[in-house]
Amino acid sequence: MIPAAFDYYRPQDMKGVLALLQEHGDDARVMAGGHSLIPMMKMRIADVPHLIDLQDVGGMSDIIVNHDNIRIGALVTQAEIINHGLLSKTAPILREAALQIADPQVRSMGTVGGNVANGDPGNDMPGLMQCLDATFTVVGPDGERHLPARQFYEAAYVTARADDEVMTAVTIPLPNGGYAYEKQKRKIGDYATAAAAVQIVNDGGICASASIAMTNLSDTPIFSEGAGAALVGTSVSKSALDAAVAAMLDDIDPTEDNRGPVAFKNHVAGVILRRAIENAWSRA
Repeated sequence: MIPAAFDYYRPQDMKGVLALLQEHGDDARVMAGGHSLIPMMKMRIADVPHLIDLQDVGGMSDIIVNHDNIRIGALVTQAEIINHGLLSKTAPILREAALQIADPQVRSMGTVGGNVANGDPGNDMPGLMQCLDATFTVVGPDGERHLPARQFYEAAYVTARADDEVMTAVTIPLPNGGYAYEKQKRKIGDYATAAAAVQIVNDGGICASASIAMTNLSDTPIFSEGAGAALVGTSVSKSALDAAVAAMLDDIDPTEDNRGPVAFKNHVAGVILRRAIENAWSRA
């Protein structure tokens, strides 16, 4: 559990970060909180000769709630999300999800940017950000780009962010309606066996819109457009729930691992999604 030797850098601004990335190319990686990258380095899954720590780079630690969106800096920790009063009122699903990530020690250091940027299909925030239709801001030598979360994840640990780009912020439209983040895991602090993020709008007892994303059930998070569509125009009856679960199961592609066989994961995914929809609808 000791990483290979590496050079450590702690630049003071983004210009310094980008210069190091260009100098060292594929041998360099940036680190926000470190709770995704450091374990991989210790297990020798990731070989990082040049490690660039972002902690001293300014401008990435703010939470800004505007009249139509929320902007969260990439260095904002899960603990800061949990403890931010206005954010908890305007987007309570963020707090609900953050409270289910790992444990208090990890949440005090683990960052939003680190959770969403590296493409780990087991992380909680990527699916949640797809549910909320978030946009990721990345900065590279050619300037700034804004990438939709629903188009960001290409395969396990493969994203639309280029190697010489750094994620700086997440922007989320102000959510409305009911919400829920439900997660089944083997033990406290573990990745999800299955997790579901749901946002749903109730208009006079009829579902006007629904957004659903699933976590750790494929090699990327899954935004299930079909599952949401199955609820729209219904009173979220049992038959609508059944249709939403069926649509979700068509979208996911779990593999057997130490969290269980495929049939078990499909079963858990259905249970978790049904629970999340019912919870979100009760809050709508």
